[in-house]
Amino acid sequence: MTEAFERLVSLLDYPMFVVTTRVDDDAAGCLVGFTSQVSIRPPRFLVGLSKRNHTFRVAERATHLAVHLIERRHSELARLFGGQTGDEIDKFARCPWRSGPNGMPVIDDAAGWFVGEVLSRYDLGDHVGFLIEPVDGSAPEKFEPLVTFPDVRDLDPGHEA
Repeated sequence: MTEAFERLVSLLDYPMFVVTTRVDDDAAGCLVGFTSQVSIRPPRFLVGLSKRNHTFRVAERATHLAVHLIERRHSELARLFGGQTGDEIDKFARCPWRSGPNGMPVIDDAAGWFVGEVLSRYDLGDHVGFLIEPVDGSAPEKFEPLVTFPDVRDLDPGHEA
């Protein structure tokens, strides 16, 4: 049954997000495919971060996360945040960004973004789910094509999941 499940979900066209956070001077960010809106009222969003990830270690101490959608024309951002590890490089030195709400790093070339307050954390196996409540953000009228899983399927991750 696991084999059929893995084959099925590998065919889905999930949007990919770049999630960033900061605690004091320690900023981190990574490419994330495990996300979902989980409530309309009140608004809630779940972000799954790998326990092996540098961003996870910073997010464990963070009060907020910033969630970014990336258009295909900026796919280099997905490759930067998904193919490198913050244990070895400063990803933010390689892309334009600004300090946003609650001090969260907001990527300038994101198609849209929101910052959410971390309400709870859930052990989900090799990932931890961060339940967040949106507190601020920016959304365009419409998107160009977004980075989705097939766009980064060939990516060597900065850390294994």
